[in-house]
Order: sequence, then C-alpha cells, then structure tokens
Amino acid sequence: MTFYSPHDLSYAPNSEAEKVNTPPPVFQVESSGSSEHSSDGPQTELRQTLKERHVNMIGFSTVLGVGLFLSGGKAIYMAGPGGAVLAYLLAGTIMWSAMGCVGEMTALFPVKGPVFEFPRRFIDESVGLAIGWLSWFSWCITMAAEILAITEIFKFAFKTEYLQDIKYPAQSVEWRVGMSTSPAIWVGIFLLLVLLANLLPVHIYGQMEYVFGCIKITVLVAIIVFNTTLNARHRIHQARFWTYQEPLGFSTKNFTVRSDGGSAQDIVYTGAAGGLAAFWTATTTTLFSLMGWEIIYFTAAENKDLRKSESLKLATRKITLRVILLYALAAFTVGLNVPYDDKNLADITIHGITGGQNSVFVIAAVREHVKLVPHLLNAFFVFSPCSTAINNLYAASRTLHALASHRDAWPQWPPFESIRARLETTRNGVPMNAVFTSWLIGFLAFLSINSAQAENLGRMTTVAVVCTLIIFAVNCIAYLQFYRQINAVAKGKLDDELNITPEMRSVYKRASHQYPYRSHLQWIRAAYALTGCTLLIIFQGWRTLVPPTQGKDFIASYIPIVLFLLLTLGYFVKDRGFSPRNWGFLAVKLHGLEAVGPIVVSANVLAEPCAFCGAKHRRGHLRFPDKAMFTLGNFRALMEWIWVWLK
Repeated sequence: MTFYSPHDLSYAPNSEAEKVNTPPPVFQVESSGSSEHSSDGPQTELRQTLKERHVNMIGFSTVLGVGLFLSGGKAIYMAGPGGAVLAYLLAGTIMWSAMGCVGEMTALFPVKGPVFEFPRRFIDESVGLAIGWLSWFSWCITMAAEILAITEIFKFAFKTEYLQDIKYPAQSVEWRVGMSTSPAIWVGIFLLLVLLANLLPVHIYGQMEYVFGCIKITVLVAIIVFNTTLNARHRIHQARFWTYQEPLGFSTKNFTVRSDGGSAQDIVYTGAAGGLAAFWTATTTTLFSLMGWEIIYFTAAENKDLRKSESLKLATRKITLRVILLYALAAFTVGLNVPYDDKNLADITIHGITGGQNSVFVIAAVREHVKLVPHLLNAFFVFSPCSTAINNLYAASRTLHALASHRDAWPQWPPFESIRARLETTRNGVPMNAVFTSWLIGFLAFLSINSAQAENLGRMTTVAVVCTLIIFAVNCIAYLQFYRQINAVAKGKLDDELNITPEMRSVYKRASHQYPYRSHLQWIRAAYALTGCTLLIIFQGWRTLVPPTQGKDFIASYIPIVLFLLLTLGYFVKDRGFSPRNWGFLAVKLHGLEAVGPIVVSANVLAEPCAFCGAKHRRGHLRFPDKAMFTLGNFRALMEWIWVWLK
C-alpha cells in the first residue's frame, strides 16, 4: 500500500498575514542515515527505522505495566466483580474515544510530539506548549512509579494467618531475597536497565519491545485461561458463579470512604449513594492500568511504514481491541475465583498500591492451593513494569526532543538556548541528551526507601493519571477544531488562505477512500471523551474532600490542574504581555503542515488487486475475491486479514 502527500513542498504563503502565521517546516524526518544538516553541524532529526509490528507491540507493552495486576484487585474490592468489569469497560471506551481523535490527526499529519502540537495549532500556542511539558512530566513520573512499584513487588510475602485461613498446603509464600534487600538496590538496577535500553539504536529497541510485547500478551491470555480453568474444575467451590451470589454479589453493597478500625468514626455510604461512589472510585482506580495508549503516536516520526501502510490506524484499533477485551476478560475471570471481601484485597487508601501478595491474580492461585504459579506471576509482575518503564522513557525523551525543536517553548535567555540546542541533537537517530535528562526524573523512585512507600507510589500514579486526562481532554478540543478545519477545506472555504487547488480538496474529505484514518461519528466520540475526561479530572479526588481533608492526597489529586493552568498562563503572558489589547487566540491551525502531509492512501490501492489474496481492499479490511465460499483465494484473504490484526 502506498501513501503520498499531494502538497508541493515549495508552498509559499500568498499573503503577509500567512507569512506571519506560518511556522517553518520543522517536522520532516529523515528516512535513512543522512541528515538534513551538513556533516559539520549537529544532527537533530530522528530516523524512520520502526516497523508496523514494532509500533503495535510498543503500544500494548506500554499499557500493560503494573496497573492491571496491582490495582485490579482494588477495583474488585471497591465495586465487586461485576462492577470492576464495567469500570474497565467505561474507562476503556473513554480512552478509546480520545485515542481516535489523536489518531486521525496524526495519521493525516505525522508531526513530532502530536499530543501537544495539535493543541498548539488548533487551540492556542500557550495551551499546546503547556500540554507538551505536562506530557513530558507525566511520562517521567510514570517511569519512576513503575520502578518504584517493582520494589514493592519484591516485598512478596503472605501472612501465615491468611494461609492458614484458606488452608494453603504450605506454611509460607514469600520471596526472602526481596524482604531482606534494600529497595534502593532494586531501584538502581532497574533504572540502569531502563537507561541502557533507551540508548540502543531505535530499530533494536523496537525489536526488543516487540518481543516483550509478545511475551506480555501471551502471559495475559494465559492468565485468563488459567483463571477460567480454576473456576471450571470446582475444587474449592461447587457453584461456578459463587462470587456473584449471596452473600456476595455482582457489586458491593456499601462503600467505605474512610475507616478507623471499625469504630464509630468510620464513614460508610450505603444504598444507591454507596453503589455510585464504589463504581466511580473503581473507575478512577482502573485509569492507571490504561495509561500509555498514546505512545504509538510518538513513534510516527520514526515509523518507516507510515507512508506505505496504514500503521497508525491499525495500531490504534489493535491496541483498543486488545486492551479493552483482554482487561475486561481478565477482571471477569479472576473475579470468579476471588471474593471481593478477601482480606488481602481490602484496601481503602485513597492513594495506595501494594505488592504482589495483594494482587488478585496471585490471590486466585493461592486460594485454589496452586503452589508454583504465585511465584511465576510475581516474577512476571517484575518484568512487566520494567518493560513499561523503558517505553515511558522512550516517550518522555521524544516529547522533550520535540519541545526542543520549538524555540517558543523555552525562555529567550542564552543558558536556556544552549540547553535547548543540546536537547535537540541526536546521535544515530537517538536523542541521547533528551533520554538522559528525562531519565534523571526517574530518581524519584528512590522514594521507595521512605516508610510511606505504598502511599508515595499511589500519589505518583495519581499525578500521572490526572496529567494524562488533561492531555486527552485538551486533544479532544483540538480535534473538534481540526474537524471543522478539515471540513472547511473539503468544501473549498479555505482555498485562498491555504493555497489549495480544487483538485486537492478531495484529499481532505473524510468520506473519501483516500483519507488515511476515519471513524464514524468521531466528533461525537470526541465530545464523549471530553466529557468523561473532564468529569474524571474534577471528581477523581472526591474522597480527599470528605472531612477530615487529606492534605497530601488532595495535592496529588489536583496539583496537575494547577501546574497546567500556571504553564498556560505563563506562555500566554510571555507571547502577548499583560495588556488586554494584545490578548487573543494564537493558533496557526493548518498553516505550515504541508511539510508533513496530508498523508493519503494512493488511489491504486482500491484499483489494483492485492498481490497475496487477489481481492481489492485496504489493509485490515476483509474482502473475498471469489463468489464461491470455499476457494483458495478466499482462504488466503481470510488468513491475511487474521494476520494483519494479530501481528
């Protein structure tokens, strides 16, 4: 499949206003080892060496970190087994809708740093640059949180009383080496591994994460099958859906906001209020396990298959199907084996994530008296966040590198200009300085030596989640403006402004077969995601406001909002000053994007039969070449379709 850009790259603005509003084309990426700079100057461009399969697995590997395994049980404890599944579905559809917005914009215009570049263009310069720094900060904090979680996972030990209560056939289930080793040692080891992985050439990094992603998806499927088998064998309980029956149930019957050891000071909601509070809190709890989808768009500048295959569209839809389906199935199957009132699930801390002995997946194996599997699962829980932390650093470094290409994102002082120039440089296509600078934020993981380790981890994940929600909400707003602009171009309303000929309008028509990525009613999905993200941002920290107010937890819940507003205000004043006469929106919109797009599907794709199956179709679409059902051509078409969606 071939993609092409219909624009002439020698485009010149045809008015003085356009010359002011049109930024220089800074988004071109090199497709080989050469650079657009002279051999005497520093290299600043990334290299297009990632393949489609790399992008697919980088996305899934980033999402499947530690969140599902350590916080999935907390969601079941709060909302019950059925409520937890619904919470994953609700949160997943919000993320899916937001990703569709960023995916369509990036597929048409594959810019560097898309999550802040599009808000910068379609909302305001100040908003976009603030989102850029918020995105970088979020990726760095998430990397530190994943490594901090590893230290918590190494403290793997079940209490003897718990094992006796469930009649486990062994006296102990623990990792003695983890209990006797300082968390700082584990932080140092894994921080070094994360750094070394990101200093590798990008194609090696992509291949490595492809293998890691395949391992992760295989293990997650195995966990689902394992829990289904445990439930089917009826060894401990005769009823298959015993966790959904009395005295338990589909959802919890009340919600404990705060507990003081069962005293009269406990704050407990019952009835409809309790059910709503439980479900909403479980939904916010699942968000950390769904973070990272947007990393596939950070790979656009290094994706070698971008112009010859619909890699971004397929990657977005693949990760959506895999995450929502597998996460919901994992929550459902494990909920069949572990009651929501299990002692090791009990966790009502506002921001707290504990270790492997509190993972609902490990508890399921222990309750069913399986000996080896708990240790294997805990070992996988160490591997999974390590791989995710590697991807977090990759995304953070690419975000910082993209910010370094925008001079307006930096103070106009010589020391900052020197820092910016160094962060923009690359070596063999890798932004080494941006990698190292972002990696230094990972030293926050040394908070693991603090006595409040679990709370620190929970607060860090909350900060990262709220940052991500703000980024998604802003990108949904940017998409709605993008949607209006694209439709205006397709109708010929911006021909003079953008120097577009009547023949070029067709490439902007969303209904055209040449449009690279289009979802039906995407503007409604954008509004849905915007509404969902906004509500989650405002109300995710509601428990911190219940008297007595929890100061540290309140700050963790809402400090990202303050940070975003301060950054936006700072850039706004920097560009327009304090005089209200100079205030106004500064958004270049589609101006200057001719350097990278629009990327459209070649018309030959629909006119020429597929070389493998003989049918005329786009990648990912199932079309049978023969009218008869059972033919070799139809079989090949089916196999090709399955392979495209599996790889």
